[in-house]
Amino acid sequence: MLEDVWILSEGGTTIFSRVYNPKVNEQLFGALMSAINQFAEQVAEGGISSFELSNKKFSIIRKDNFLFVANASVKQKDKRVKDELKKISEKFFEEYSHILEDWDNDVSVFEDFEKKIEDSLDQTLKKFQNAFW
Repeated sequence: MLEDVWILSEGGTTIFSRVYNPKVNEQLFGALMSAINQFAEQVAEGGISSFELSNKKFSIIRKDNFLFVANASVKQKDKRVKDELKKISEKFFEEYSHILEDWDNDVSVFEDFEKKIEDSLDQTLKKFQNAFW
């Protein structure tokens, strides 16, 4: 379903990422997404919700001063991608709301989040193994 996921703070710091094939520094990506969203909020109320780059579709949800960004194949339906990203955002706040109340910007507290959202992530290697083993 979702290939990669990033959770960004309001200032653009990447506090969690699960990237299958990293090509860009995650903090640089976070700053860029935050800047694009802030620009979009100035131009159009509500900010940016999605964009496409050749074969990838990026979806963005803003919730409680965090940006949740995910990419998927352009073949995936927008609603399905948004629904999965919404589940991830809800799970994040369900798991970490007590930490976020007095959060000291230590991103290591979110390292285990990938295990909690495995069902939403495209497990390419796992699918390959299941198909051939």
